[in-house]
Amino acid sequence: MATSEIRNIIFLGHGSSGKTSIVEAILHKTGITNRLGNVDDGTTVSDYDDEEKHRKHSIQASITHTNYKGKQINMVDSPGYPGFVGPALQAIDAVETAAIVINASSGIEVNTRKYFEAADKAGLVKIIIINKIDSDNVDFNELVSNIQETFGKQCRCANLPSVDKKSIIDCVGNDQGESFKDVAKVHTNLIESIIEADDELMEAYLGGEEVSKSKIEEVFVKAMLEGCITPIVFTDAKDEIGIDELLEMIYESAPAPNQEEHSDLIDGDNVTHITPDPAGPLAALVFKVGLDPKSHMKYAYIRVISGTLKSDTPMYHNTDKKPIRPGHILRPQGAGYDEIEAGIAGDIICLAKIEELKYGDLLHDGSLKGSFKLVELPKPMFSLALEPASRGDETKIGQALDRLAEEDLCFTYSHNKQTKELVVNGLGDLHLRVMLSKLENEFKVKVTTKQPKIPYRETITGKADGHYKHKKQSGGSGQFGEVYLRVEPGERDQDPSLQTSWDIFGGSIPGQFEAPIIKGIQDVMADGVIAGYPMQDVKVSIYDGKHHPVDSKEVAFRAAGKGAFIDAVSKAKPVLLEPVVNMDITVPSEFMGDITGDIAGRRGRIQGQDMLTGNMIVIKAAVPLAEVSSYNSQLKSITGGRGSYSMELSHYDPVPPNVQKKVIEEYQKEKEAS
Repeated sequence: MATSEIRNIIFLGHGSSGKTSIVEAILHKTGITNRLGNVDDGTTVSDYDDEEKHRKHSIQASITHTNYKGKQINMVDSPGYPGFVGPALQAIDAVETAAIVINASSGIEVNTRKYFEAADKAGLVKIIIINKIDSDNVDFNELVSNIQETFGKQCRCANLPSVDKKSIIDCVGNDQGESFKDVAKVHTNLIESIIEADDELMEAYLGGEEVSKSKIEEVFVKAMLEGCITPIVFTDAKDEIGIDELLEMIYESAPAPNQEEHSDLIDGDNVTHITPDPAGPLAALVFKVGLDPKSHMKYAYIRVISGTLKSDTPMYHNTDKKPIRPGHILRPQGAGYDEIEAGIAGDIICLAKIEELKYGDLLHDGSLKGSFKLVELPKPMFSLALEPASRGDETKIGQALDRLAEEDLCFTYSHNKQTKELVVNGLGDLHLRVMLSKLENEFKVKVTTKQPKIPYRETITGKADGHYKHKKQSGGSGQFGEVYLRVEPGERDQDPSLQTSWDIFGGSIPGQFEAPIIKGIQDVMADGVIAGYPMQDVKVSIYDGKHHPVDSKEVAFRAAGKGAFIDAVSKAKPVLLEPVVNMDITVPSEFMGDITGDIAGRRGRIQGQDMLTGNMIVIKAAVPLAEVSSYNSQLKSITGGRGSYSMELSHYDPVPPNVQKKVIEEYQKEKEAS
């Protein structure tokens, strides 16, 4: 097999658009399966996890493959509901083509837009699939118009459903047939969009010459790569209508890995162009880590960018100096794996039992440094505090959470030093419920949950000087250190959060004590000054002090740095910052007034709205996290369970004075009690 014979495609779309059913139909049509699996029955190749079978929707990115007319087609079936966008976005890095699947009856939904934008930002070729065309009362003209209005006029129908919706009419090489649109006009519009990618062909066409179907198909790939055309195709996956035509489009028009120019390996300011050549140096990206739910065996899913990887190929991991052996080279097929001789440039493969591999890792032949640019993932902001239900599970829970967090980068956990809570974070209530269900069912760890404390931050709003003298004498040599420093606000969300300058002149403090002083300042940055929360966005100038030739030690200057910093911060108008989240709230339009009023009452700002088909609306808002940390129950109460939402971190803002006063008072009470 050559790189030119590989096609990599991810199916993206909102939940219940039919992505899994399309992949299942392709596997059945190409002879991989003997019978057509069904999501409702839990019999599909892609949704093999027990949680997926139980909930009847995908929760992870599942990789399958088939062969069509000699071409290797690697497919990624991705989850569609808002809480599970992480695994879908991670897999975008492994493919050249994104198929954006739209439910004909639901139209463009929240995640349809998000996935299209993510695929566009990643530079993927896009195909739009309108699935479930047998649905009743679908206005296809309106749906296509909405697609063009939302995603651009380059979106053109490449085929159309027949009037009875039982067959598909080709519009690339054909201008005859009956459908909801004029086939001849659709054919003309499509051809005119395609030929924009080829000046000679456009000149011939405008000159009245007849353009052959083979020439159009030849230019189609170029037109897709250059963004001149985003083809719209129609399917009804459950009855396998339009699947043959979709396969032909992937075969004829989806780009091969070597039709992409190159991938960039970034190492600081140095950029190395990696060309997809099987004979080139080995370069591969780990784009997904998975665990077998029963054996807990770890699998790393890898896109080979360049070179060839065999079972005995010496393989280097990131900056490691010692090579590792990949072992068996596997090609994933849902829950199963086919062993192959080698993975070549452009292919998607899997390696088992290599514990150190994680998402985003670089595998190479020892000659490369750096990392590939990865898709941006949303920051999880929906949180729960956990406690093991039984004391015996305390040691098991950390290991289990590690495993779950490896699989889904949008699921994180941390031990909050201030609140002494174990907090898990996800993209929504459903996301965390699924992960905790996996925790119980796969790792046999039961937990109880509660709302965690809000992760406030502290900062300063003014300039101030601080001073502290640390002097301790208890027989023998003592401890002495004296520090003067100045603080001022840094840029919001600056990196690093603490910026220091050593402005000592004349040797009043020897340079060897700079590090201990900064360490003392960092101690305070971690624990806060006014309410026990970490600090951010502070600049510090250490400009004077005193030392003693015998009694000055690192421990003394660490204490002096800490004391001087606390003194300065206390005088620099310290404030609390609270996390503000961006929310997308999807509800029936009849509840728009209730939702906007409720958000306003939570100190939120409405930032816009999008109308969806089916009389649904998406309300976009920025709201303090403290006001919506348990919004699920409120939304359910307002809409009778007909609403949903997602949220991700936007920024940190100062809290109102009354809120700050209340938080500080609670902190003081807890401090006194302990």
